[in-house]
Amino acid sequence: MESHSSQSAHADTPNTQLNQFVPVYQFHEIHSIRIAAPKEKAYAAIKSVTADEIFLFRTLTWIRRLGRPGPESILNAPGHEPILDVAARTSFLLLAEVPNHEIVVGTAVVVPHGWRPSQRPTPEGFKAVHEPGFALAAMNFLVEDAGPDACTVTTETRIYATDSSARRRFAAYWRVIYPGSSLLRRTWLRAIARRAESPTS
Repeated sequence: MESHSSQSAHADTPNTQLNQFVPVYQFHEIHSIRIAAPKEKAYAAIKSVTADEIFLFRTLTWIRRLGRPGPESILNAPGHEPILDVAARTSFLLLAEVPNHEIVVGTAVVVPHGWRPSQRPTPEGFKAVHEPGFALAAMNFLVEDAGPDACTVTTETRIYATDSSARRRFAAYWRVIYPGSSLLRRTWLRAIARRAESPTS
């Protein structure tokens, strides 16, 4: 399953940690996969899957970087290190984690010109940003039971722009990156499924 939108939306119920951090958003995509493994194995796979396990990861992130080498980040990740670990120690902030159920990371994708953070980012600080000129992105992985020894893993990305200027700036970027972003998330989920379903995992 997948979907995307650039219309303003509001989460109906606060039943996930993602809803706690981005209840209102203008850009959105969601993908899911059924995995033939218990949710504990699926969650462990989410936490441990590496860039080298994700089909086309190198190609898609190279395109996103426009071929530039750049510093270590989720777009330029070491091949054998858990990709979420790389994200959380570079450009993303770990916002919330409910073991064996959900993990949420977030980052600022648009900031006002010349802005610099005055203090170390925190989950509460992320939640409190409403000043003009920002667009905040949060992504989760959510694991839900789907019968005996089976589960569904969903990854959802939401972007909240605090004003029309930030929304326009991000919209131009979104139109360019969405096809690759969608493909990357689908291959990411397949890598999670392969690891979770492996008898040696």
